[in-house]
Amino acid sequence: MERLARSVKGPAKIYFTGGATALLLGFREQTIDVDVKLDPEPAGAFEAIAALKNDLEINVDATTSDFIPASEDWRQRSRLIKSIGAVDFYHFDFALQALSKLERGYEQDIIDVRDFVHRSYLDAVTLRRTFAEIEPNLVRYPAIDPISFKRKVEHFLDALNT
Repeated sequence: MERLARSVKGPAKIYFTGGATALLLGFREQTIDVDVKLDPEPAGAFEAIAALKNDLEINVDATTSDFIPASEDWRQRSRLIKSIGAVDFYHFDFALQALSKLERGYEQDIIDVRDFVHRSYLDAVTLRRTFAEIEPNLVRYPAIDPISFKRKVEHFLDALNT
């Protein structure tokens, strides 16, 4: 974050998601990639990311909002990690991260979502409400089967109650 903040030109908001969030929150000890969203995209950011990617030997990937619809208030629900100079670093909206992980359905993803809930970063009501907000926009994501996705969310929520 320090190196990235020094490299960008002008104010920026950088959102971490996926394994990076799990790592920063202490759910995991490592991640194979860093998922980021730049909003807005500041000058120099991609050059800095390319240099960091090579120096640290990590992958940098797209964020959750590239795979599922984002809710209108995702920025307000994203949690500030740290401000360094003119750059603010955030955790991307926990509910959207969780939904993206549930849709993908890998074992580690489900563990991460359980950690979001058990460590009180997210609750079932917010998860259900966020899914209802994005559900009408799933038609814009042809790789997602809305019925199957809804079933995965409901299955996860049912398992929380048992």
